[in-house]
Amino acid sequence: MMDYQVAVNWVLSFADYERWPGFAYAARFDLRRMEVLLSQLGNPHLGRKTVHIAGSKGKGSTAAMIASGLQAADFKVGLYTSPHLHTIRERMTLGFQPIAENDFARLVERLRPKVEAVNRGSLGELTTFEILTALGFLCFQEARADFQVVEVGLGGRLDATNVVQPEICVITSISHDHTQVLGEDLTQIAAEKAGIIKPGTLTVVAPQRPEVTQVIEEACHRSGSQLLRVGKEVIWREKGVDSLWQAVEILSSQGRYEIRLPLLGEHQLENAATAAAALEALGLPSNAITRGLARVSWPGRLEVLAREPWLIADGAHNADSAAKLVKALKRHFRFAQAILIFAASGDKDIRGMVKELAPFFDPVIITRSRHPRAADPLKLARGFENGRVQVQVTENVEQALAEAQALAGKEDLICVTGSLFVVAEARSWAKGLPMEYYPSPETAALKKGEG
Repeated sequence: MMDYQVAVNWVLSFADYERWPGFAYAARFDLRRMEVLLSQLGNPHLGRKTVHIAGSKGKGSTAAMIASGLQAADFKVGLYTSPHLHTIRERMTLGFQPIAENDFARLVERLRPKVEAVNRGSLGELTTFEILTALGFLCFQEARADFQVVEVGLGGRLDATNVVQPEICVITSISHDHTQVLGEDLTQIAAEKAGIIKPGTLTVVAPQRPEVTQVIEEACHRSGSQLLRVGKEVIWREKGVDSLWQAVEILSSQGRYEIRLPLLGEHQLENAATAAAALEALGLPSNAITRGLARVSWPGRLEVLAREPWLIADGAHNADSAAKLVKALKRHFRFAQAILIFAASGDKDIRGMVKELAPFFDPVIITRSRHPRAADPLKLARGFENGRVQVQVTENVEQALAEAQALAGKEDLICVTGSLFVVAEARSWAKGLPMEYYPSPETAALKKGEG
């Protein structure tokens, strides 16, 4: 059987928009490749109930909440998300357990000749994300999952996951993200996200700006999809907060749920209401919805890694999520000094993030993750130069954490943010977790023939 590392290297040897900046969306994405590949595999994406989730922010958290609710109702649940934190196998989980290394390698071995056959055709070469998506569907089919909860990778309309036939489509908060790919205008971005809406399905939509709501309403009308609006038909009320949880009451025409949610930040209350609306529409009993949301775990999102001083990790990677992070830190924690460890991908709205973060943190430690898209720390540091904050630059996350620990007293707070990639390395450092590191895209391409 194929070796696990050989399998990973082969999957990563194709075009990978997560690791290759400037990957052209419309020019390279074509759902026909996925349809041909899945047809040759016996259409593993079909045959189980599906929840499909798109959005700029909150789609991963909402997916995890929905999967947790379904699991609390004793369903076997496959969850497909991206990106991962510590191992590529996190992207496809059953009962929140990543696929095993030997199963990953075995399914890649099964997939490989089908991928090579598609790549010899006229539709262009499959991407890494398309291959991983097919792998996830195979995993869930083999495990005979009752449900698959599928998070969109990028956009929606042309995303590799948009081959599913869902019971419910979910659209979480839409803001400016991946603008170089999806467009600068929110209505353009919303149109791409709304591309997941299917005829005859229910669409659950989180609160949106008016122009976004209009795009989604028009898409639902065209497709004959029933629309359920969180903030209108489903509402929520905060009932209390702590540094490890927040209480929320969710109200709909069908039920009332009182939940002690272990995810922090007001935006997670909105995500919880969105997840509850989807679960309710799927016919889950109220006790399963309540239990599922109370048990949810979604690492790297306002996650407490240590105390005295507080060490918080959050994967905020655009201006909107940075603003929500600052608001959440003020809401949940008490501290004397707030120290920022910041690293970001080079294709993100760094200026927008700095604008939100700089007034709150002092000092600031700039660093870089090991990810190929990581921005140069010296360039990031220049973004903070116009403020009055102290700025230091380090070469890697471990050095940044050591510097922050030296600066912090027991009453202080250290926050690591800017991307999920820097968060993953901080979690690995704080919790002693092993972490997979992959060859550069160029090296992976050279290894394509191995195995």
